[in-house]
Amino acid sequence: MPPDEPAVRAPGRGFADSHAAGPTLDVFEDRLRDYKAQVRRVPADRVAAEVAAALERRGAQRVVAPPGVPDAWFDGAAAERLPDSREEPLSVGDLNGVDGVVTGCSVAIAETGTIVLDGSPDQGRRAITLVPDYHLCVVRAEQVVDGVPQAVRLLDPARPLTWISGPSATSDIELNRVEGVHGPRTLEVLLVEAAP
Repeated sequence: MPPDEPAVRAPGRGFADSHAAGPTLDVFEDRLRDYKAQVRRVPADRVAAEVAAALERRGAQRVVAPPGVPDAWFDGAAAERLPDSREEPLSVGDLNGVDGVVTGCSVAIAETGTIVLDGSPDQGRRAITLVPDYHLCVVRAEQVVDGVPQAVRLLDPARPLTWISGPSATSDIELNRVEGVHGPRTLEVLLVEAAP
């Protein structure tokens, strides 16, 4: 790594120098679709409407949201928002009984179609994204970088990192794909496009 590039993103440092629009977003979207994730591009002023529509399509009535998820994302959503925090965590039984989880992300990687969560306030504890069967993740266009090296430079290695490349899936002994074994069976991504 060149010496003038920081190993981690400094607090408050933006992503502006680390991402590219256009083709990068197209590659990210294509990779997500390859992994059988659902993807929708949305303008910034439509996030709440798209969250509400996604939860309604899913039939979600009770969803978990970490404390840092903006209240505005739930404007117009009929689903009940259940808070979860490290101080007052929901039990595994509670998480098993919800219809899904709504989070933000730390960074996303176009080349691999990967979303990285680092436990920040809008992403919450790792358990909330592993137990529910549905994960709705809001990714801002400026959080999408081209490749893994760029993403690693933006991440703090001391934080709990969860790398998500599509819905949870594995293959059995006969190579039949089985989904939902180690996490959500359905990943839906709202890709929030930067204002023109």
